[in-house]
Amino acid sequence: MTPKSYEGKQITITYEVGRCLHAAECVRGLPSVFDTAQHPWVRPDGADPELAAEVVRRCPSGALQYRLAEGPAEEPDRPTTVVRDAAGRLVLRGELSVTTSSGEVRRETRAMLCACGVSANQPFCDLSGTCHSG
Repeated sequence: MTPKSYEGKQITITYEVGRCLHAAECVRGLPSVFDTAQHPWVRPDGADPELAAEVVRRCPSGALQYRLAEGPAEEPDRPTTVVRDAAGRLVLRGELSVTTSSGEVRRETRAMLCACGVSANQPFCDLSGTCHSG
């Protein structure tokens, strides 16, 4: 699925709906930029771009990404970490190479991988399996 791009003056934020797990880190963290009651729901110029980038990095699934106009794309965490959450999903942060079910290799900085094998968006979790209730 192709991410939707929201371009601001100093930051571009992308959103991939199929990876969103509705953790709400974005809307709780910076409602001036992320407001689901507005259209568009992402307004990159609603806050300082560094603050928007900080909130995007809180997105555990990697559904949100950013690129600063004056600087590099999001840098991966170092060292790379892999943590199993309470539901069994693998939460990864770092310099990642993720191969999708179609064989596409994607460079990622954050991802939440399916633990039960039911996700229609393999290898990413889409909350369609029973493990998401944990």
